[in-house]
Amino acid sequence: MSGHTWPMITGRYRMRCEPATGTRYHDIPLDPGAFSTGLAALARSVAGRVDNEGALRDHCRSRVLESALALRLLERVPAATEPVNLHALRAFLTDHTTSPDGLDRVLADLALGTHAALPDEAIEAVLDHAPEFTRGRKRALLHGLVRLLAATTDDSRAELESSPGAFDLRGLHPWAKTQVTAVKVVLAATSGRIDLVTETDVNRLKRTQRHRGIWEGNVLIHLWVLHALAYLPGTEPEIADGITRLAPHQRPDGGIPFITDTDTWTTVTGGIALATVGGLESTCAALREHVLRQQKPDGGWSVTDTAEVTDVDDISVALQFLHLTGDPAVRGAVESGWRALADVAGEEGGYPTYVKGAPSEASMTVAALDALTLQPLRHREALRRGLNFVVEQQRPDGSFPPDWSSSRWHTIFRAVLMATRPGLPPVPGTDQMVRKAVDLALSTQHPDGGWGQQDGDRSDPVSTAYGLITVCGTQPDPQPAAAAASYLLAHQRPDGTLPTKPDVIGPRPFVFYVPLVADIFCLLSLAHLHQRTNHHHTVPAQAGHPQTRTDRMDRRGP
Repeated sequence: MSGHTWPMITGRYRMRCEPATGTRYHDIPLDPGAFSTGLAALARSVAGRVDNEGALRDHCRSRVLESALALRLLERVPAATEPVNLHALRAFLTDHTTSPDGLDRVLADLALGTHAALPDEAIEAVLDHAPEFTRGRKRALLHGLVRLLAATTDDSRAELESSPGAFDLRGLHPWAKTQVTAVKVVLAATSGRIDLVTETDVNRLKRTQRHRGIWEGNVLIHLWVLHALAYLPGTEPEIADGITRLAPHQRPDGGIPFITDTDTWTTVTGGIALATVGGLESTCAALREHVLRQQKPDGGWSVTDTAEVTDVDDISVALQFLHLTGDPAVRGAVESGWRALADVAGEEGGYPTYVKGAPSEASMTVAALDALTLQPLRHREALRRGLNFVVEQQRPDGSFPPDWSSSRWHTIFRAVLMATRPGLPPVPGTDQMVRKAVDLALSTQHPDGGWGQQDGDRSDPVSTAYGLITVCGTQPDPQPAAAAASYLLAHQRPDGTLPTKPDVIGPRPFVFYVPLVADIFCLLSLAHLHQRTNHHHTVPAQAGHPQTRTDRMDRRGP
């Protein structure tokens, strides 16, 4: 990775996340030198994160939810606490008792014993930001969370009996099945109904502990499983071993993350971003080889290299990145990816996140359709049906139902990109969908040039990146895009990166943070604007080499 100099950015962009049609801007009110310098600095920063395995890696940062569960678990089984720094864990939670996030404050207080309950309004606020079809499961999870963190044995029987659908495993992927089972065990044990726990439940939980590391890289589910097992006899060895495997993921700030990383996702999205700047053939070739190695037996890709559960989003973006590389050798992998997408498509034309039979979602359908536009004639019928689904999902204000981002602009910008591709079949309402989305962006852009995650929120860089792509090239006035770019450049650090409000969600609606993800989308947005300009200037080459990681990152933290 470190053997090449930084190339000139010439405007020969091949960004798959760029529509082939749209307005070109001639007199954009933006300093071209400052813009090119900022774009190059961000591109160098992202390229510098490619390691010697061809992956773009970054750790998931600590989160209060997992840290609170970890502290309570270690207090329940004190004999197994040695590998974890309890003092640092408590200090992390103490720091968050004054967090501006109300839910974080309550969870930290619950774990530290200074609060006895999760207020009803906090529960409802969480549920209001979750997709409708997940509400029953989320409500049960929150009640189980209170049982664990408040260390109570209050009667949870009403929750078990009134929400039977919350424990229905049909249509769920393995992560959800395991989490639902663990929540069921916790609620059953704390309500005196341990008889509701079946041998199948116990075996499902124990199977996750037969791995060398954290099962599927999901620390939250790992903690839920250990808590559930602690209510069952004869599980002490699994719990002690599970805590030992948790310890390496304690972050330098003392906290515990949601997942270990999102390295496959950052590699495929970052690959698309880096392919836009051109001249990085060796870097993109290394990324391509890594992506090919991460393809799973079902033809799909997962969010992280250590997981096996594939999802529509990663499949869709991996297909786009492999297409960008232009290598005929990827044809077999791409064909397998097409089949993986087809295997999960819903009867109504939409796509769920994980498995066939689960509810289709606008965000995942947009992602899948954008990949299918690589070969619009071949996938014409799937595109037609999918477009109908997306059009019907749009809300009156131009937004879409909640997705895997806390920013409403995430699905919006991807829907606009997909719907402006060439070769799409004519579907009534498609043009109106694009107009409504773009009009929403234009009417809500803040005076500072940015956008916030939701109506009334302050501007943040990643939401602004999403908004910039939404307005760029879809309407004739260059001012909104220029103002957004100015906002991003004003917030750029000397190393090219941007500090931003976390927006990625898992499980919905809990937000987690992988900083590299935000930098990648900011790079994509600036590249979109560069694509729409006259290209009358180039970005000068920089002396030296990009900072390239040549060793695998320590899994304890960045």
